[in-house]
Amino acid sequence: MDIVAEAAKTFGRAPALVTAGRIWSFAELDADTARIASTFASAGIRQGEVVAVVAPNSPQMQLALMALLRIGAVAAPVNNRFPAGQIEGVLQRLVPKMTLLDPAAGSVYPGQAVDLQRFIADAIVGNSTDFTGATDKERPVSVIHTSASSGQPKAALHSFSNHWHSATGSAMNLPFGPGDCWLLSLPLYHVGGYSMIYKSLLGGGAIAIPPQQEPLVESLTRFHLTHLSLVPTQLYRMLRTHHGGVLLRKLKAVLLGGSAVSAPLLEKAIREQVPVYLTYGSTEMSTQVSTSTFPVIGPQGDSGAILPYREAMIAVDGEILVKGPCLFMGYLEEGRLRTARDEEGWFHTGDMGMISKEGLLTVLGRKDSMFVSGGENIHPEQIEKALTSVPGIEEAFVVPSPDMEYGMRPMAWIRISDAAAPDDDTIAAIVGALLGRLKTPVSFNHVQEWVTIAGSAKIDRGWYRKLAEEGGKEGF
Repeated sequence: MDIVAEAAKTFGRAPALVTAGRIWSFAELDADTARIASTFASAGIRQGEVVAVVAPNSPQMQLALMALLRIGAVAAPVNNRFPAGQIEGVLQRLVPKMTLLDPAAGSVYPGQAVDLQRFIADAIVGNSTDFTGATDKERPVSVIHTSASSGQPKAALHSFSNHWHSATGSAMNLPFGPGDCWLLSLPLYHVGGYSMIYKSLLGGGAIAIPPQQEPLVESLTRFHLTHLSLVPTQLYRMLRTHHGGVLLRKLKAVLLGGSAVSAPLLEKAIREQVPVYLTYGSTEMSTQVSTSTFPVIGPQGDSGAILPYREAMIAVDGEILVKGPCLFMGYLEEGRLRTARDEEGWFHTGDMGMISKEGLLTVLGRKDSMFVSGGENIHPEQIEKALTSVPGIEEAFVVPSPDMEYGMRPMAWIRISDAAAPDDDTIAAIVGALLGRLKTPVSFNHVQEWVTIAGSAKIDRGWYRKLAEEGGKEGF
């Protein structure tokens, strides 16, 4: 199935790709990506071969990914913000047939690579559209690396069917069609960013790609947007920006996921009338697993209902298990595909949660973030929730700190609001009354900005755990 050609037939002259300098219709995308696909074919790229792209978001990167999709190659967008040595390691493991690089954007790779911008520009001016299109729905189409909050990022291989079912099920809950425009606020090397290609081509909505490094508030002013994907840190910053709430409330939907949302942040978004849809997903499930059916209107702990083409259950130990046609093919390891399913076909997410009798999924935290203190299991997310219930604390993050008596004790980093917050002794007393002494953090480190994983807005848990091992320090 050539979904680019099908989209051109269905949506024709409707806007498909919007930038600061140009608007592509679906018909124009069909024509340009056909020329780029032909150029890839002329360069010797065949179906099933891996092409890496080391670059930040850009129209050229999006065109390249769509052209690779059309010829049946496997696109591997790589986080260009990784250190050069890590990029080299990723590419050595992928062994791509070709590597496209955007040196003008500061992307660095010490090996040989093709200039992305020049490759796309030269391809578009060519006249040939002769290429063999891929039609097998079960063919592999992408390699998306996990964010690697700890350890080496894993290379998740997805099929066309995985992304097709993911986008189709998402649209059944949150439609995205002609006249709509979704800002590409997540990187294309992230599953949330890459999945937008399928949402647009199947539904008919346009994708807006902002200039690199443009602040989110400026993009919301520049483009006529209807949809937006954010992680909590991005929402926090937007609501602290002048007129940020006004800009967000004009949208049809703000899809909020990536990590736990604190109650104060959600309450502030609701007061600002932001149409927030909470979502839970993973790279392995091709993005969303569950999503709110309607914009949230009050503080809640769940991440919505399980979307079509997904299944979820809670294991005996409380871990969230998932499966269905959205579930990825497996991890690429040394040129081989390693399945990540158990004997019954379930993928073990590593997240702890519960499903209500109404079918709503609540994520309690990471299984691997749990630690033992004095013989008791401690879930950092429970402590973080208690901390953000304290007036004046907007965000909190908890990791284990070594302790001679208990083995481990919780240590907290907190970000307070502009309003006066209690002192540390008062905070400790409040948390102690809620959770008991053992779960009360031994210290509170105040931050203004979080240390995040490179190329992501996720808080770097590994960095803070290492800091806690060293005794903890004030934030940044």
